[in-house]
Amino acid sequence: MTRVLLIDDEKVSVQVLSLSLRSDGYDVLTAFSGEEGLEIFDREFPDIVITDVKMPGMDGIEVLKNIKERSRNAEVIIITGHGDAENAIEALKYGASDFINKPVRDESLALALKRAGKNIEMRAKLSAYTENLEKEVAHVTHELRMQSRFLEKLIKISEEGIVATDRELTVIIYNPAAEHILGYPAEKILGQKKIKALFSKELMQKYQAKRHDLQKRKELEHFETHVKDRNGNLIPVRFTGAFLYEQGKIMGSVAFLEDLREIKRLQKELLTSERLCTVGQTVAGMAHGVKNILHGFKGGSYLMEVGFKHNDTEKLKSGWNMIQKNIDHTSELVGDLLTYSKVREPEYKPCRPNDIVEEVCISLQQTAKENNIRIIEDVDPAIEEVAMDGRSIHTILMNLISNAIDACIYEENPGKSLSVMVKTTLEPEQIIRFDVIDNGTGMAPDVQEKIFTSFFSTKGHRGTGLGLLVTRKLIEDHDGTIDVASEPGMGTTFTVKLPFRENRIPLKIECRIR
Repeated sequence: MTRVLLIDDEKVSVQVLSLSLRSDGYDVLTAFSGEEGLEIFDREFPDIVITDVKMPGMDGIEVLKNIKERSRNAEVIIITGHGDAENAIEALKYGASDFINKPVRDESLALALKRAGKNIEMRAKLSAYTENLEKEVAHVTHELRMQSRFLEKLIKISEEGIVATDRELTVIIYNPAAEHILGYPAEKILGQKKIKALFSKELMQKYQAKRHDLQKRKELEHFETHVKDRNGNLIPVRFTGAFLYEQGKIMGSVAFLEDLREIKRLQKELLTSERLCTVGQTVAGMAHGVKNILHGFKGGSYLMEVGFKHNDTEKLKSGWNMIQKNIDHTSELVGDLLTYSKVREPEYKPCRPNDIVEEVCISLQQTAKENNIRIIEDVDPAIEEVAMDGRSIHTILMNLISNAIDACIYEENPGKSLSVMVKTTLEPEQIIRFDVIDNGTGMAPDVQEKIFTSFFSTKGHRGTGLGLLVTRKLIEDHDGTIDVASEPGMGTTFTVKLPFRENRIPLKIECRIR
């Protein structure tokens, strides 16, 4: 039931209005002065106050002011004299809900009370809504805090390095895994460095190329690459990242780095085990080949004995040539076995890859010329002196170019102009690419699948089946890659990519006195 406080110094008016209000279902409190009305208001907290303007002592305007000071939301209806517009305007100015003129009519009073009741109901609903909203906001805020803490812990314990930036691309997230990979302490990075200070220009270009992936809700693809740590060492990582956009504007970026050093180490150990196993299998499987070599030695020695006995120079030459060929065959076999089985770290020393290409090509030029094969060199002048394992590069190129020449020698098309091209290219992220391209016999897909397996050779009895195994081992030891593309009758292309380091090792100058 709504409680109404009626304040008027005229007792008759109070009695009449009280009866009318009670008959309408209101709980009525009465006061005959402004002071008494305020006392009752402080004690009973009525919902609505109806007060006359003109009263001795404290008038209705003062009552209104005092009530509003006590309760801003109190509903106060002012009763004014007929035509007393000035008091009505003043009452509204101080926050009166409504005003009615004397003599008070039931219809006017009922309408004013109805409007005041709607105001009370609306405030109650608004209060309930606000209270519920505050609870909901508090609940959501708590959930967000919990999620934020959870994500923060995930980022900290993640084995992947995580580097995120704000819209200015300043690093704001740099977890311990990223610190371990890149070597920079977090206090030197967070809020101080741009992301481009951590990654190479080429990697940033790849990184930025993925900027639309998140907008299209595409899964971010990982790719293997290298990043430089604080000391300039190349660290193998599986990388992915994207620039984050909102309404076409950058709002930040995120990058993920998976450290592959341990995986690469385990892979090398596995390869070493496989190589040792293969060496044992190869030795057993090539017993027949060794037996053939011994037969060759015996045949050569027999010819030489006959030559000595009969003083036959031709037989001596034939016997010696046979022995020499079998010595070369033995040396090749033993060398391949030793190279394939030996665990050896690359020796990064100053070298000029283009010079190594030229050296290998010159050493094979005579063989190529004898078989009408052109050797073409196409070297990138941008490749200068760098730190790489020159011996490995020499062996790799020697094997691949020799194989290319053999592929041309056994080409069955007699009118074909045969050639072997050796090409070098400086690629981004400190990579040198070597392409050995021939237009010889080519290989079918099933042959391509077998060329890096033990015992397999496209040269039949002329090969050991270890040449490409040795080549791949040297490339993998150098953290490089090798790919092959071939088509029967069209030729073969071997592509090798090897990382290099900046040449920080001064060349030794040797002085020789002649």
